Amino acid sequence: MKDIKPAILLFVVFTVICGGIYPAVVSGIASALFPKQAAGSFITDKGGKEIGSTLIGQPFSDAKYFWPRPSATSDFGNNPMASGGSNAGPTNPAYLQTVGERVKALRDTGVTGQVPADLVQASASGLDPHISPESTLLQVPRVAKARGVSEALVTMAVTHATETRQFGFLGAPRVNVLELNLALDRLVP
Repeated sequence: MKDIKPAILLFVVFTVICGGIYPAVVSGIASALFPKQAAGSFITDKGGKEIGSTLIGQPFSDAKYFWPRPSATSDFGNNPMASGGSNAGPTNPAYLQTVGERVKALRDTGVTGQVPADLVQASASGLDPHISPESTLLQVPRVAKARGVSEALVTMAVTHATETRQFGFLGAPRVNVLELNLALDRLVP
């Protein structure tokens, strides 16, 4: 009995510190230093309506939009409530069939040459908002044709939307698909 009182007291103290005080301090610091990111990095339209987040991939299937990386989330693609990969490996027949179908769908739109992996393979979270510049440039002819504009104009938008390596050396260059598609809508409604 004498050992249980200190154990309960420690449980309560650590619950208050680790479950209340620490998260409140970290959230306060994040909100003060990075207010947009701490609030979810939402993008709003002219009316103030939230239309997406720069942190979560959005599904696009219309030919006039750049298509994002495939999503492996359950129920429907890019479901933020079901983040997770498929756990299917490169020897899984169902996985190979899915990748083959995605490659065929790209070929049907006129894509030739090697298809970058990020256009046919889902990310680990299933919510990746970025694709590689190579994957984006591969889609330029389809998007330009669907919008009725020159490929040079669409390529310029891609170049402008390409983010460089973080701090100049971390990660790889990338393009946020939602931001690029919104920029194209503003440029060519």
